[in-house]
Formats: sequence, C-alpha cells, structure tokens
Amino acid sequence: AAAAAAAAPTAEFRSFQRGWLAVYLLAMLADWLQGPYVYALYDSYGFSKDDIALLFIAGFGSSAVFGTFVGALADKLGRRRMSAAYGVFYGLSCVTKLYNDFHVLLLGRVLSGVATSLLFSAFEAWMVSEHNARGFAPPLVADTFALATLGNSLVAIGAGLAATAVASSHGFVAPFMLALCVLIACTTLVVATWRENYGNTSIDVAAGWRNALAALRADTRVPLLGTAQSLFEAAMYTFVFMWTPALEAGVEATYGAAERLEFGLIFACFMVAIMVGSGLFGALVRTGVPVERVAQANVAVAAACLAVPVLTDDARLVFASFVAFEVCCGVYFPALGTLRGTYVPEATRAAVMNIFRVPLNVLVVVVLVKVGSLDNRTVFGVIVAWLALGAALLGIGMALAGACPGTVFAQLGIGVLWSVATVLPGALLGALVYSLLHPWLAATPLYTRLSLSAARARARPPPP
Repeated sequence: AAAAAAAAPTAEFRSFQRGWLAVYLLAMLADWLQGPYVYALYDSYGFSKDDIALLFIAGFGSSAVFGTFVGALADKLGRRRMSAAYGVFYGLSCVTKLYNDFHVLLLGRVLSGVATSLLFSAFEAWMVSEHNARGFAPPLVADTFALATLGNSLVAIGAGLAATAVASSHGFVAPFMLALCVLIACTTLVVATWRENYGNTSIDVAAGWRNALAALRADTRVPLLGTAQSLFEAAMYTFVFMWTPALEAGVEATYGAAERLEFGLIFACFMVAIMVGSGLFGALVRTGVPVERVAQANVAVAAACLAVPVLTDDARLVFASFVAFEVCCGVYFPALGTLRGTYVPEATRAAVMNIFRVPLNVLVVVVLVKVGSLDNRTVFGVIVAWLALGAALLGIGMALAGACPGTVFAQLGIGVLWSVATVLPGALLGALVYSLLHPWLAATPLYTRLSLSAARARARPPPP
C-alpha cells in the first residue's frame, strides 16, 4: 500500500507531465506533418525512384553519422539547448523543400537527419533527467511514455488530415511550410519554459562516447535492448519509404489500374492504429505483464504482419497488414521508452541512445542503395528477416525471459506462462524466415558445403 501511494501521481507531477507533453507533441507534430508527402513531393518534382532513394539515404546517413556525437553533445551542452537546436535544423530543412533542386533537397535531408537524432534523444533524455531530479516515483515514467505515445498518435492523425487539406489546396510543399510554423512554436516553448539539465558535463564529446560504449559493455541488457531497437526501427524506417510504392503497386495489381491515393488519409489510418497499440500496451502492463515480455512478443507479431506483402500483392491484405504493423509500432514506442528509462544509464543517456541509431541507419542505407534494383517483395523479405531473425529473437528471449525453446515446457510446468508468448514466437518465426530464405540459401556454395558436412557427420558410426 505504501509503495502504491508513493507511485500515485501528484498535482506537481501532472503539471510537469503536461508541460513536457505539450512541447514533445509539438515537436512530433512538425515531424508527422511532413511524413505523408515526402515521397510524393520528390516524385512530383520529377525525381526517379533511385534519386528519391538517394535523398532518403542522405537523411538516414546523416542521422547515422551525426547521431554518434549529438547525443554526447546534448549530455554535455544541455538537453534543453539541443532540443531547441532540433527546431532550428528541422526548420531549415523545411525551407529547402521549396526548391526543385536535387542538391538543395539533399542538404535538407542532411539537416533533417541531424534533427531526427535530436528528436529521439534530447527530448526524452531531458524528461527522464528532470523526472528524477524532481523526485517523482520511477514507475511514473512509464505513465508519461504511454501518454506520449497516445498523444503522439492523436497528433499524427490530425497531422495526416491537416497535411491532406493543405496539400490539396496549396500543393505538396504546403505541409512542410505548416511544419515550419509548428517548429517555431515548439522552439519558443522550449526556450521559455524548460530549465537546463545535463548528463556528464566534465567530459568532452569523445570521452562521452567512450563512456557510452563502456556502459554497453558493463550491462549486457543495454546492448541487447539496443540490438532489438535497431532491428525494429530499421524495419520501421524502411517501411516509411516502401509503404507508398507498395500500396500503389497493390492497387494496380488488384484493380487493374493505377489510382491516385489520399496519402494523408492513409497516414491518418496508420496513426489510429498506433493509438490502438499504445492503449494495448497500457492495458497489458496494468494486468501485470512484464514490459520485457510485451516488447519481445510485439517484435514477433510485427514480423508476421510484414510477411504479408512478401506473400501477396492484394491491396486489401497489404493495407490490412500495414495497419496491423502500425499497431505494433504503437506498442513498441512506450515499451522501448520504458525499457530505456530502466536500463540505460542516466549520465550518458542521450549518447547511448544515439549509438543505437547507428546500426539502424546503416541497415536502412544498405537497403535503399539497392532499392532501385529490388522488387517490393524482396525489400519486405529483408524487413521480415530483420524483425524475425530466429537467432536474434531467441537470444533476446534467453537473456530477458530466461528461456530457450528447450525449456518452454519446463517453464510452463513451474508456472512461467509468459514463456509461450516470448520464446515460442521466436522459434516459429525463425522457422518461417528460414523457409522463405531456403531457396536462396540452397543455391549458395556455403550452404552446400555445410549440408555435405552435416550429412557426413550423421553417416559416421558412433564411437565404440
């Protein structure tokens, strides 16, 4: 009872929570306003799919490069200051969308990559540090993340509808100008209402990065969490590039003719799904399901969703699978936010979080470099492999759930019912990925040699 009372939200906490959410949701609104029409704007300027892929690569590459040190800069120079810098960088990126020039747009993508690194590190790091500094109960962080995801979904739905409205009346560049106005308001609030907080200010940026790497080595749960985050978000950001051409191709294959799609409305549907996912996360946590189990099972379900466009071009099934995947994204954001708040060290939080983004962006860039020569099924097959790679999921299962496939039934026997939801999906999806990749694997010389070696081993007589 005493613990429950200590964790009860106070009026002071609610005031702090509302203040942070107002700023954070404005920052996210500016990002969401641009999402539905990035691909469409570049396409309207006459760029090919390969050129558009290069522009996306510039953004992800920028985030990968600058992400290695902007987090440490936030820890050293101040999370408030770097949150304001987010508005400046992203605002300049919006301005570049006015120009039908590849090199200007490329610069804009680089700036947006820097801004994205700040958005997903500085704002969260400021909130968690301030939450702890004010002495609020640690479990209330999960409440803030759940509300942030729910609010983020509502904001994104509104952003999709607003982007459709202004794009219909003023062209594809209009959502970016509206985002610029929102960024000005967000930056003003950060400067006017936030006090500064820091990570470790006594070290330089390089030392901060070294300390972040040391934190990864000190607690194996941190790199495991980072690996899971990198795989899921690599899939998510590749999906951001692929959902538009995939739906266009699906409509043409299903109905026999290409049709103009209302990207903003589709985007709003996706955001409703994210809102449903955030509510599902809150419901699961309130019933006592460990956050680690929720996150683990969620990745498995996400892999199953994005296996659908690998297997069919039917627009209805593909769209339904995309909506289901967005539900998984709604579960993912508060789940991973809560786990980061639990396991990632405070002193180098922003730097550690951005280290996680490096492999994420590398994976996305590798796919986008080749996207012009790959069909949609192949790209989604790669995404499924990232999400459902049996070894990765089973590794996370053994580390976080204390289980492997051979012990699932033993766990059930002692009452660990969540082992079915955490480990078994990894085994099943690992088998699915293997079955999908088997034709390609069977054609490789290495697979042939390994198969022959295994056959010889089985043919050997047992030792006397």
